Amino acid sequence: MSQLVLKDNFAVGQVTPTILIYEPTFEGWLSAVYYVYEHKLQNHELLQLVAEDRYVPSLISAATTLTTCDEQAQRVLKKLNALLGRSGMRKLLWGFLSEKDHIGTTLFHIVKYAIDFPRRNVLEDLGHLDVLELVQTVKSVHREKHRMEAFVRFEHTTDDIYFARVEPDFNVLPIIGEHFRQRYQDQHWAIYDLARGYGIYYDKSLSTPTRPAELQTITDLDDAVLRNPASIHSEDEQRYQRFWQGYFTNVNIKERKNTRLHRQHMPQRYWKYLSEKQILPNADHLQKKR
Repeated sequence: MSQLVLKDNFAVGQVTPTILIYEPTFEGWLSAVYYVYEHKLQNHELLQLVAEDRYVPSLISAATTLTTCDEQAQRVLKKLNALLGRSGMRKLLWGFLSEKDHIGTTLFHIVKYAIDFPRRNVLEDLGHLDVLELVQTVKSVHREKHRMEAFVRFEHTTDDIYFARVEPDFNVLPIIGEHFRQRYQDQHWAIYDLARGYGIYYDKSLSTPTRPAELQTITDLDDAVLRNPASIHSEDEQRYQRFWQGYFTNVNIKERKNTRLHRQHMPQRYWKYLSEKQILPNADHLQKKR
């Protein structure tokens, strides 16, 4: 590839980046990988795979918008399963759910590495910068998954549904649903991601004695409810929250308060959805004298 003049870190006369814009789903990314190999673009040095909701138009790059094809996605998925195995595919999926701006390109570089060296365990090669980035990203996603499973707070509604709001750093709903599906099979429950505008719902009436119901995706919930879920709290929920907040206030020992350690174990960004962290009327009167 010839370059004429270097100026401000750009090569004047250099071929502009080729950007493939895919629908922001895992199937959309898989379809983009298929497109790359179908059109023999895999060796293009400046190739980028960018999610539609992460793309920023540029005057110096050529972009092609792709559509998702389930058949193509399945063919790529089958190939990658053979190359990377179940564990490797989980790492790719978790990396994708991080929603990092350039994750589509990073994952493609790993896929190309695996295809070029099918006998090599590429995901163990931490000397490869893209593999290293994926490993670090997966650790971050796993940490967020663990925290969501620990910090989700359900609130009982007048419709007999236990409802929880979350705003995770990463798109972890697809990988935390099974945790709650196995543990709360005897309840109707829903978890809604406010940042991404969708949620998961478990309808216990669809379960059988041998198998819990499948999770359903929910969207377009009433904004008023999302902003103020207390408006649909059942009487039991209101009473439980008062009891829990009172207990939390009373067991607190002011002299042993360690805010720094507390924030380390429970980051403050989760607090607004924890009932024990809400202001309790007349809380001062509930504090035991010590």
